[in-house]
Order: sequence, then C-alpha cells, then structure tokens
Amino acid sequence: MPDRIRVAVGGQGRSGYKIHANRVSQDAEQFELVAVADQLPERREDAEVEFKARVYDDWRPLLEEGGFDLFVNALPSPLHVDATIEALNRGYHVICEKPMARTVSDFDRMVDAARKNDRKLFPFQNNRVQPFFEKIQEVVASGVLGDLVHIRSAWSGYRRRWDWQTRQDLWGGSLLNTGPHAIDQALCLFGWENTPEVFCRMDCRNPFEGDAENHVTVTLWDPERKAPQIDIDISSLVTFGEPYTYNISGTCGGLIGGARELKWKYFDPDLATLHDMWLWSVDRQYNREELDYTEETWTLDEAKTEGSVGYTLESMQSGPERIYNNIYDVLTNGAELMIKPEQSRKQISVLEEAHRQNPLPRKPQSLNFKL
Repeated sequence: MPDRIRVAVGGQGRSGYKIHANRVSQDAEQFELVAVADQLPERREDAEVEFKARVYDDWRPLLEEGGFDLFVNALPSPLHVDATIEALNRGYHVICEKPMARTVSDFDRMVDAARKNDRKLFPFQNNRVQPFFEKIQEVVASGVLGDLVHIRSAWSGYRRRWDWQTRQDLWGGSLLNTGPHAIDQALCLFGWENTPEVFCRMDCRNPFEGDAENHVTVTLWDPERKAPQIDIDISSLVTFGEPYTYNISGTCGGLIGGARELKWKYFDPDLATLHDMWLWSVDRQYNREELDYTEETWTLDEAKTEGSVGYTLESMQSGPERIYNNIYDVLTNGAELMIKPEQSRKQISVLEEAHRQNPLPRKPQSLNFKL
C-alpha cells in the first residue's frame, strides 16, 4: 500500500460529497481523491473542478478502469451490496455507507467477498465516534450511574419529504435512513456481547407518493435483564420534539443530553442510608429521602461544530476524520478496525427483523430511477 491511498468515490450526493469527498480532499498527506462517479453532469463537473478527479457517469466503468486502492460506496442505497461486492472482487478495499444491506445474508456475501479477495471492508458509522456519544460511553463505563435499566433514544421531528428516501423500492424510510445510526449507538450501550430481542412498530403517513415508513419505534430488550431496555423513536411526525436525544436511567443516577451538551447526576450507594423495610406506612405518608447527588456536565467546544452535517442528529466532522484516520492506519500499519463488520452484522439483523415485523403496502411510483 502506498503512503498516499488513492480513493475513488461512487456517488456525489449529500454523503458522497459533503462527507467523503470533502474528508479525503482535506487529508492530502494520507489520501488522494483520483476518481468520482455520478449520474448528474453538474456533479461530475464539480468533481473535475474542485477535486481535479477523473469522472464517470456510472460506477461500473470506474471500477473497470481502476487506478485506485480504496472505493467509497456512497451510491444509492440499493447499490450498496452489488457495487461493494464488485469492487471487492476487483481487488479494491471498500468503505460502504449505511445501510450496508437489508438482510444478514446479503451482508454475509459482502464479508465473504472481502475474505476471498483478501481486502478490507469498512462499515461507515460516523455517528458512533461523535464526541457526545463517546462521552456518554465514558460516563456509563465509569459505573457511576449503576446498572443501566432504561434508555430513551429520540431521533424525531416534523418534516415532510418527497424524495427517494420515502420509497420502499429505493430502500427509503426512516429505519434504513436514520435507523443505522440510532441502532448502532443502541447496540454499543446494549453491549456487543449481548443479542437483543426486537419489537418494532412502523407506519407510513407520507403526504405524497412515498410508501416507506416515516414513523418508527424500536425496542431492544434482554429477557435476562442483563442489558438495559432501549426505546428508540425515529419519526418525522413529531411536532413537539424531545428536548434530549438521550435519557438514560440507572440504579444510581441518570444522564440526559445530545450532540452539544450532556448532564448527569448520581449518588454513591455505599454512602446512602440503609433503610429497614416498612410493613405499614408511617404517619400515613410515602417514604422519601434526600440523596446526596453529584451533578456533572459536558459541553462541546463550539470550534468543533464547524462543518457539521445532518438534521436528525448533528454530526461533527471529527467523526469522519477519526474513521478515515483509522482506515489509513489499518491499510498502512495493520491497525485494528474501529468499526467492525461483525458489529454491523448485528445492526443489520435488527433492521431486518424490524422490517419483517412490519410489512407495508407498496404504491406505484410515477418516476423511474436508473440504477
């Protein structure tokens, strides 16, 4: 592998351009953006002018011509499986955007192609390494909250949409769009060593042609209660949104907050009063006590918010930067993968089960989409 990794990006939409092409072009010491594929001529022109890259109107000739080491699959979602496997079979390492696949069996085909060709497959989960979520995991790992019992994860607001993300045939819908971020974070907190039971309800109330869900609730739970119950809301029908992305409840405290600010409070159970059990109420009152809580806060440095993307969850540039740094270290120094395929496999298993529980009727579409 050369000192500078040559990169080709398939797709120049929101993710392919704003996240991947920009990240690669900003890191000239480690990466070189050499090729871009997109169907829209204005996007190809932008790539020629801004990145000085070779351009293609389709991903297939890009892979055939080659001249690069790493393929970024930011193509439309239905191409994530086939284009990734094709790229791996041609000898390229691959970064694949979410959702990587709709089924575990398709995901396993991707992993198998990477293994057979001795190539690396990199899942792209940029919100796992966001500053606020790393802080949440740090607080949880410290044990000050006690055993986690319940986590509420809210990713909702009110938004009418009329784009491809509302169509089932194009892998649209809230669960495949926002869900991979929410589920990935949830599984981190659930514990990768644990396998959750899944309960999901979803509905399509799009006002236009879209037939994919725009309202989803997912519950992850452990029958043995070793892991917390996690309730995830992903809806575009919430007029009065939740004030916090996360509300975490533990046996000794709790945490609330989101991308820019977190608050948590906790008490030391060893220092709390040990009470005797009441058989009858005393003075006809509920029992109550004043616990000695410690309260802490965390606030994101404002300078780190520049260039953030996303609307459901604000995603800082530090996430893609850390993932690409890790990818470079993996390919040049044999470092350990930060985002592991086996973790994404568990995420896809949750997504697949949620869709299995909620088959939605399909609508005829007036616009065809060339893949």
